[in-house]
Amino acid sequence: MIALKSLANAPVLLIRPGCTEFDEQRRIKGSLDMPLSEAGHRQVESMTGMISDFRPKIIYTAPCESAVQTAERLAKVGRSKVKIVDALRNVDHGLWHGKLIEELKRNNPKLYRRGQESPDDICPPGGESFLDARLRIEKAVRKLLKKSGGQLVAIVVPDPLAQIVQNLLSGEDMFDLWQAETDSGRWDLIEPVT
Repeated sequence: MIALKSLANAPVLLIRPGCTEFDEQRRIKGSLDMPLSEAGHRQVESMTGMISDFRPKIIYTAPCESAVQTAERLAKVGRSKVKIVDALRNVDHGLWHGKLIEELKRNNPKLYRRGQESPDDICPPGGESFLDARLRIEKAVRKLLKKSGGQLVAIVVPDPLAQIVQNLLSGEDMFDLWQAETDSGRWDLIEPVT
């Protein structure tokens, strides 16, 4: 698989939405549609000042409520448009939705370890494999980069999908799935490799 880093012709502002109650409880949220918690709203407010100088024309966002709320708040400050992109939806964790990460670790330590070492190999029961999610997001981000004309691309996606995007753009190795699952309320600027 070709990393997107070789195709990235524009800087990407990768934004993780503010946290939800599930994030705070260290539960697997995946593609569940949940609003920002009070702490999540505070995280977004603290990001607005840091991100406002970038002024992207469009903020592309995952369709989940926490991502849309984050994108809309950031867009208001930066006078940007918000475009919801269905292909940016988070990984479908199937029967794992709502489970505590600690519960999964306790009940299935081998699976937990695989999630730390090679998450592409994991497919939750009744859910989407991480490899399929990687292929889906690669296609979506490739399209956004192509449309950008070299201008800044701002993307709001929750983890673990945000970590997949970051790995694709930077060419880094895969990540610890369980750590990424509850990472929220932060952003990274990924510059194109020249």
